[in-house]
Amino acid sequence: MKNKFVLLATALLISVSSFAQKDELKNLKKLYTKDAPSAKDVIDYKANVVKLTPLASEEGDRIYANFYKAMTPVMEIKALGPAATPEQMAKFITPTVVSEFTLAANAMLDYEKRTGKKVYTDNINQTVAFYKPTLLNYAVTLGNQKKNSEAASVLHNLYLLDKKDQEKLYYAASYAVNAQDYDTALKYYEELKTLNFSGEKTLYAAVSKLNDKVEYFDNKANRDAAIKIGTHITPSEEKEPSKRGEIYKNIALILVQKGKIEEAKKAIVDARQANPDDNSLLLSEADLYLKTNDMEAYKTAINQVLEKDPNNVDLIFNLGVISNNNKDPKGAEKYYLRAIEINPNYANAYYNLSALKIDESQVLLDQMNKLGTSAADNKKYEALKKQRDAILLLVVSHLEKTVSLDDKNTAAKTTLVSVYNALEMTDKAKALKATIKE
Repeated sequence: MKNKFVLLATALLISVSSFAQKDELKNLKKLYTKDAPSAKDVIDYKANVVKLTPLASEEGDRIYANFYKAMTPVMEIKALGPAATPEQMAKFITPTVVSEFTLAANAMLDYEKRTGKKVYTDNINQTVAFYKPTLLNYAVTLGNQKKNSEAASVLHNLYLLDKKDQEKLYYAASYAVNAQDYDTALKYYEELKTLNFSGEKTLYAAVSKLNDKVEYFDNKANRDAAIKIGTHITPSEEKEPSKRGEIYKNIALILVQKGKIEEAKKAIVDARQANPDDNSLLLSEADLYLKTNDMEAYKTAINQVLEKDPNNVDLIFNLGVISNNNKDPKGAEKYYLRAIEINPNYANAYYNLSALKIDESQVLLDQMNKLGTSAADNKKYEALKKQRDAILLLVVSHLEKTVSLDDKNTAAKTTLVSVYNALEMTDKAKALKATIKE
């Protein structure tokens, strides 16, 4: 008789628990679906979440309980009303909140797809679309604050919420590299490799009449519409180059750091075989050989680059960048001059040449500063100053050409002002400084 009573009590307990669970689920659904919940609604919502979480035992109930819990910040933001500012909304958003939201939302989407019962699928998709710009801005803000790991996490979750948006995974990997979290970066890059992500696209731009700045549009139709209504002028299109080379290069560099040199080389070779027409991979292979001091392989790769497209000015310019990054200024100068030979209006080549010459002038300046005040040292000083001034005049020539080709290159203008001053060309320095917009 006693055993029967225990069994009956247990059954009664389960029944009561199940009833309470259903009650909380019903309350939460009612509160969650409100378009404009009040502060009291949010308090009730949180209380029901707390009650429901330990009671949920069945798979479906656990998924719904976790979903409602993860949506708490959404409820808090909705309670702020339609006039809520980004700053107010930001108080309820953290990388952890974004991760929990992603996990719960994807679990719900998967569950409703498996069961064929769409209760929140459309709502989740709408919520993701609505908050995506806010979360993207949040990730950028974190990056600007040097919180690179957190920025990588938010961007990775944005990718997990919309796997068609592979660009977010690419930027998550970049932030992970900035955070020196190379294991995470490698995982993201490997996934991009599996996806064969390139990132190639056309950017549609026009100049705003409001601020005279170039602005970019999501597509050609929106850009053309802005031109038609007269808010923008000077339409242009830019090709975003393939990012495969950078992805495979970073995979290789991380493997090199881990001491896996042969794996790194194989990664680049495999990439080239899979994407034979992607010139960026040729540059990445050459860069890898240079970094691992495999000079014979480097020369072979360079020759392949030039054989493939001997007059591709962008390739040749990038070879100059690679050479300079690997402390080969003479090689860099050779490639920049070749780029100018192919295209005399290649502004970046002139600008980078000026940087090389500034480095040369700095070496001479360091020598000058080490000299004493003896007659012999004064003589050496004057000889070095003459050499340095001659180099700085070359810098002036390169920078003036850069500015004439690219009037919006503020960095070139600022550097040119400094060089003018160093050469005591004060009138030119003053005139150019007046044209630089702060």
